Amino acid sequence: MMAKIEHFIYSVLLSVSKKRWVLLITLLAFIASLLMFPTKLVLAKMLPGKSSNTFSIYVDLPNGSSHLQTHNVNTCIVSLLQQEKEVQNIEVFSGMGSPLDYAGLVKGSGFKMGEHVSEIVVNLTGIHAREEASFTMVHRLRPLIQKACEPLVKGTSIKMVEQPAGPPTVASIVIELYGKNEVSLNALALEVKQIVAQTKDLVDVDTLNDDIYTKFELVVDKEKIARSGLSIQQVNEILYLAFEGMSITHKNSAESPTQIPLFVVLSDKSKMINHFSKEELLSKFSSLKLMNMQGMMIPLSEIVSVNEVQSKPTNMSKNLERMVTIVAETDLVSQVYPLLEARANIKEKLANRYEINNSHLFDLSLKDKQTGEIYKLVWDGEMKVTMDTFRDLGAAFIAALVLIFLLMVIYYKSFSIAGIILLGSFLSIIGVIFGHWIMDLFSKDTFFLTATSLIGFIALMGISSRNSLLLIDFSMSLIHKGIEKKRAIAIASATRAKPILLTAAAIILASTLLASDPIFGGLGVALIFGTVAAVIVSLIFVPVLMDSAKDIH
Repeated sequence: MMAKIEHFIYSVLLSVSKKRWVLLITLLAFIASLLMFPTKLVLAKMLPGKSSNTFSIYVDLPNGSSHLQTHNVNTCIVSLLQQEKEVQNIEVFSGMGSPLDYAGLVKGSGFKMGEHVSEIVVNLTGIHAREEASFTMVHRLRPLIQKACEPLVKGTSIKMVEQPAGPPTVASIVIELYGKNEVSLNALALEVKQIVAQTKDLVDVDTLNDDIYTKFELVVDKEKIARSGLSIQQVNEILYLAFEGMSITHKNSAESPTQIPLFVVLSDKSKMINHFSKEELLSKFSSLKLMNMQGMMIPLSEIVSVNEVQSKPTNMSKNLERMVTIVAETDLVSQVYPLLEARANIKEKLANRYEINNSHLFDLSLKDKQTGEIYKLVWDGEMKVTMDTFRDLGAAFIAALVLIFLLMVIYYKSFSIAGIILLGSFLSIIGVIFGHWIMDLFSKDTFFLTATSLIGFIALMGISSRNSLLLIDFSMSLIHKGIEKKRAIAIASATRAKPILLTAAAIILASTLLASDPIFGGLGVALIFGTVAAVIVSLIFVPVLMDSAKDIH
């Protein structure tokens, strides 16, 4: 076996054409691997989706919606979920978010409060007891639920939320829009939201700001209350008792260690008004009467007036700048590619009214051509975490290359030998990228190149460098003993092939356990296929470079 390897390497080194073919094939493989990114044969993502035993559904109705409207939407969603055999149980939290979990902690659902919001927690059967992953189920159910339940109340937003695999972000894609004028800022945010909603693979698009709606303001006439022999406290209590409900007394029971409160409130039918009008509400108040100190019954409508007013939305700001936030989730794809498409669409569709300039990374600066107002569009969310992570890991990779190169220059006192070791280490990226492409062909879901994949690639740098060091040191020792250079390189390659292959086999076998993991699968694949590429490069490509290096003698 070793003799065959030695003969093969020696025949390659003797032939100029074979050496050129080795260099050409390696170069073409490297270029082909890099082209897999722009051609989208290999897709990059921070972390892939993780199948879990639960997911949540956030229900956001327009501000001012009633509890009954929220209940109707919840009922619609639950009825569809009950048809799924994999759904074990469903929890509905109306008017609030669920008790905090990881998703609720990073997305802020625990702070939700109001009649127009709710959260539905869906618990599934065990991961190993079902064939369908949770993220695949969410992908399938999302359009069905949104199509059936969102039209029940105009302006309703239903978002399917999975447990995040890693980055603690509000959403996959977050757009922060900054401006000074509230009206024009909200109008621009609506345009951007519509553009994002039309972008392929972006779902659950929503704007995190309050809607302005008409509401009724009750004004208590203190003078009439005093003349009627009533008190303001009585008026407040009857209003709260009728429409919100309150505890009026307690009941003792031998079966309860504490007193049992008795809660009183009007029935839903009694509280409802047929039409949203001031007259209808005053008519309802006329049926509520209070007894004064003389025993007379005074209608509530006589001492309370009703005014129609506009709601006051919460002012959202960041770094003392007024802001509107637009969020979107990606549907089984990476965040980067839909973002680039949405960004291009924003620049194209808003170019008629705004002067658009690029700022930091993907961020944009928009200047209104008529008013001169300036807006800032800043991208955030999991996309930003992805870009920052890949940037930091890329910097770590470059730092590793530079350190390896400097150490080799110090050790060998030769730039060419250090360059051979460095190049041999770097070319293991061919196996990493091709490995992800191969895994994607055989995977049911998209197999992304993730942050853990880059960690595996950086780890391969030391292994690849070690292979080249073994060959160079052994070759130089043989040359010093008087063996001809080409023969020395061939003997060294054949002799060191066995420990190199055994080391590679150990890494590959150990990494197979990681390859099937949803989070660390990229790390396992990078180590497996990167090691294969490192072995090929070390035993064929590096010897060709060593033969051309004048410092190896």
